[in-house]
Amino acid sequence: MRRTLLATALLLPAASWAGLPDNVEWLTNNNEPLFASPDAQFGGTLRTAISSFPQTFRTAGPDGNGAFRVWLLDKQPQLLQRHPDTLNYIPDLATHWAFGEDNKTIYLKLNPAAKWSDGQPLKASDFSYMLQFYRSKDIIDPWYNTYYSTQIERIDALDDHTVELVFSKEMDHDALLYFTHRLKPRAEHFLKPKTDKNNDGVDDNYVRRFNFKPEPTLGAYHVGKIRKGKSITMQHIGEDWWGYTNRYYKHRYNVDKIRIKVIRDNDIAFKHFEKGDLDVYAMGRPEIWYDKSQSKPFKNGYIHRFWGYNQMEVGAGGFWLNTAKPMLDDLNVRKGIAHALNVDGLNKKVFRGDFSRKQNGLGVGLGPYTNEDLSALPFDASAAIKHFEQAGFTQISSDGIRVNDKKQRLSFAVTYSHQVVTPQLAYLKEQAKAAGLELTMNLVDGSSAFKFALEKKHEISYHSMGTAPRPQYWEYFHSANAGKTQNNNFTNYSTPELDALIMQYRGVFSSKEKERLSREIQRQVHEASVIVPGVMAPYIRSGYWRWMKYPANPMQKKTEALFTIGRMDDFGTYWIDQEVKKATQKAVKKGQRFDPVTVMDTKYKPQ
Repeated sequence: MRRTLLATALLLPAASWAGLPDNVEWLTNNNEPLFASPDAQFGGTLRTAISSFPQTFRTAGPDGNGAFRVWLLDKQPQLLQRHPDTLNYIPDLATHWAFGEDNKTIYLKLNPAAKWSDGQPLKASDFSYMLQFYRSKDIIDPWYNTYYSTQIERIDALDDHTVELVFSKEMDHDALLYFTHRLKPRAEHFLKPKTDKNNDGVDDNYVRRFNFKPEPTLGAYHVGKIRKGKSITMQHIGEDWWGYTNRYYKHRYNVDKIRIKVIRDNDIAFKHFEKGDLDVYAMGRPEIWYDKSQSKPFKNGYIHRFWGYNQMEVGAGGFWLNTAKPMLDDLNVRKGIAHALNVDGLNKKVFRGDFSRKQNGLGVGLGPYTNEDLSALPFDASAAIKHFEQAGFTQISSDGIRVNDKKQRLSFAVTYSHQVVTPQLAYLKEQAKAAGLELTMNLVDGSSAFKFALEKKHEISYHSMGTAPRPQYWEYFHSANAGKTQNNNFTNYSTPELDALIMQYRGVFSSKEKERLSREIQRQVHEASVIVPGVMAPYIRSGYWRWMKYPANPMQKKTEALFTIGRMDDFGTYWIDQEVKKATQKAVKKGQRFDPVTVMDTKYKPQ
């Protein structure tokens, strides 16, 4: 039975809806369990930090895919959501949905209470404008241009609150819902062009005009005060936010403000946290969890620790090898690098065995979309040397690094974005020498590192990407993106065979066939050794001052973060207890102690 059939059906006469087919069957779902707490208190300011100021406040165009877009777009309301535990579809911007008979069309009834953060009502025409916006060349974003021109046929506003969405190809109902639910509108009233020579509804100077001009949002928070290079404050709409008309949003997003300070060094950020200048801190790093949490604020019970397991999808990532760079176009060189990277040793020696090795560079945890037969190449210096010799690197220089007849050194720069990664790469660098491979470390600050990779300047980029339950491959491996900048083909790798598979994957009707094609795409990418899988953690670890509160059952399967720590990737179920905060601050001044607290939530721990 499809998940969509679990929803509640409502038959309405066609006369109630202009342009709809007769006896359309509206579906909704208000029966899933709630996961926020009715004990939550509204108010207060959460203080958190990011390592670099965003390159832009745009979410389309050059640099629009940076980390801060999570705040601006990715975690904003969309047409439908998936419940974080049951994974069934639930209402969001749309309260109801219905399917057309052509396997291409879906109808959506919008919540009439929905408003943009500037007070303007959400209209069905904002979705048709979204399509117009993403197809415009003025946004200078080839990925959006291609996707919205090829995957969606049209979007029509049947009235102010009814959307007709028609895809370019037939799909089963599961696929229709999946590709519909994540769509987010654009505020037509805000993006209205000053100059529009193309007559496409988008400003001719969109990229420059909106570079640091945040758009209104539909979420509980919008961009408030900006201190360029120093901090950003996200301001709550207020307790009358339209989202609270939706039962699934009640008792969520409880703090009045989120003040995001730019602190470029993680160790300095931790010191701010210990002093109480930050309310929360990510404690995924073993040295933070095991060592630095032995300080007085923890022992005195002012700061608590939380470790909770989840079942998140893990996206593509690890070490991305840019095949457009010299030597990396050779399969033997790439396989040699894969064997020369001692990732398992890194987990054991540096991460204290808390992480696990990703076996698939294109991600794991995606159910039948994941090829479970694949395994990461193990650390094996002998196997690496054989591959390097087959690539012509048969000579060894005085410092132990291999060279070929052209006197090229087997040396590559690894680009990364945070100082805390340096010890990890230092370990891998020493291990790789056993195979005659030299790794040099190229630390590029924060968001600039991602820009560096988008512009394909890297040789090897050490980073990971997020993912959706259904992976996307066109952006990563289709030839349309190889050799071009500002897209996610970080490896510059493509083949005619992959192109054909990717296009079949995009156009197939059956979800089962889509799953099979996904596994085959992953197999071919794995054999090309263009991504060396890194490590992953099936859990979250956080530190928080004792005034931070959360529900009695804090973890859902898809809980990515318990608190807003640098990224807005949580469900907003936490709150600040102002009385406890006052009492704690008073206790700190007087030197009074509380019992130290470590919370372990193992509900979703792998068996």
